[in-house]
Parts: sequence; C-alpha cells; structure tokens
Amino acid sequence: MKVIDTHCDALLKLQLAKRGQFYNKGPLNFRNAKELNTNLECLKQGKVKVQFFAVFIHPDVPSDEKWQHALEQIDLFHTEIIEKNKEMKHIRAWSDLDSLEEGEIGGVLTLEGADAFGNDLMKLRQLYRLGVLSIGLTWNNANLCADGAEEPRGGGLTLLGKEVVKLNNEHGIFTDVAHSTEKGFWDMMELAEYPIASHSNARALCDHPRNLYDDQLKRMFNKKAMIHVVYFPPFINYDREEATISDLIKHIDHICSLGGVKHIGLGSDFDGISSFVDNLDNASKHQNLINELLKFYSEDEVKGFAYQNFMELRPGI
Repeated sequence: MKVIDTHCDALLKLQLAKRGQFYNKGPLNFRNAKELNTNLECLKQGKVKVQFFAVFIHPDVPSDEKWQHALEQIDLFHTEIIEKNKEMKHIRAWSDLDSLEEGEIGGVLTLEGADAFGNDLMKLRQLYRLGVLSIGLTWNNANLCADGAEEPRGGGLTLLGKEVVKLNNEHGIFTDVAHSTEKGFWDMMELAEYPIASHSNARALCDHPRNLYDDQLKRMFNKKAMIHVVYFPPFINYDREEATISDLIKHIDHICSLGGVKHIGLGSDFDGISSFVDNLDNASKHQNLINELLKFYSEDEVKGFAYQNFMELRPGI
C-alpha cells in the first residue's frame, strides 16, 4: 500500500555530511546510503509515494548564517535527490501529486522553523517560489515568530508570526503546528486556513509537549486538518526510548475514538530521531505498520491513514 510521509530530516544529514560534520563521513549518496533512513532504496521498499523533506536549521547556527544553511539544504534537495534520481519528482504545487506516474516518488520541500528567514518576508516569499509547501513557524526554541514547543515561556504567535500565517494562507501553504506551544497552537487555529500536524501524537497517551491534547485534536478535525502520527518512541511512550508498533497504533486508536479516522496520516520523523519503534526503523519498514493496521481497521481506513486522507484534505481540494 502506498504511503505519504510528511516529515523527515534527510536534508540536514546530507548537509552535515557534505560539510564533513556527520561522524567524519564524506558526502552521502541519497540512493543507498545506510546512514539515511529515507534513502531512495528504502523509500521504494516501503512503497513511499510522497516524501516530505524538511529544511531544518539548528539553533546553534549563527543568525547571520541561517539563510545560507537553508539555501544549501534546498540545493541538496535538487542536486542530490531530484536531479540524480529519475524516480524522484519535485512537487511544486499540490496538484502535481495527481500527475505522479507509476514508479515515481514525489518530493515535497517543507520548512521546520522560521529561523531561516528571520523577519525578512522577502526571504519567505523566495521560499514559496523555491517550492516550499509547508511551514512550521518553530522548532523547539523561540524565534521572532513564536515560541517553540519546549520554550519555558510558552508564548504564542508574535505579530510577525501572524503575518506569516496569513501569507501561508494566501499561497495555499500548510502552517504546521507540530512544534508549537499550546498558546501558539490556538493562535494558529484562529488564523490558519491550512493547518497540519506533520509529526505529532496524542498527548492523552503520552504527555510530551510535542503531542496534542484532545481538545486540540478535535479543533484540528473541525478545521479539516491532518494529524500525522510520529514514530519517535519518546513521543509514543513518555521518556522512553522503546516502543512497539502496537504502542504507536494506540495513538491512532485514540485519535479515531475522538472522531479523527479521516484526519490521520503518517509523519515518521526519520533521519531526525535517535531511537526507533521496533521493526519500524527506516522507510523500508512502513509496510510493517500498514500490515499491523490491517488487522484492526478496514482496508479503506488504512488506505486513508497511509495516503488517501491527505489527498482528500490537502489545500486546493
């Protein structure tokens, strides 16, 4: 069964490797590098039809270098992922998903954290032109747009952050709530026409600031928004580095129990996580989750989780 995965951090690994900062290894080959959980061979084996690739700038990068780091990752997306692999197709507009042919895999650019453009909306508009289709205003720390999920202050959106959400609306771009604070989440719900949680779980089952409370989940349903469950064990079982596929399915069960069966998707966070669900440690293993889900849900429901819900709720549909 084909899969749409809305979050991975392969671009950061490719960048660190090119800069000689990835465990002293040289450049990585996207096609088959074992260091990449989402290399092309794994994507094919896991029947991934669309993979989202996040541009992520670590908070340690000096402010005056963040934009260059973002452009480097976007350049690597083109040179190492799209141009060297005929199977990979850049999705520049949501309608492009409908024209993917058999054997082709769509690659979607996203931005995780507004640090890359600071307060320069010209740079944000340039990111739209470069094909970025989803923007999360924060990672875990604060920036000029909002506080991140683990910022102790727990603030919401700034005036700049609200302007960014409005621009996302105008361009048909997702506003990703995955790393937002509670206050930031509710601010986004007031403004965002196209919210998404690209990689988050149910906080009722795992009390981690990266997960969503039940009232947040229900608000997402009301906004016709997607919640893509994430494969990172500490977001499945709080403060633990172990989880089983059954543990992950409990989060899907919980979201369904609230009325979210048509709003669930998959957002692995591969290449950005340090521990893995048993038998779900790279993109080739997606079908292990699919096969387990088929034991409890109908084929149509599982198709929804895997890809169809996203196709029906994406912007422009």
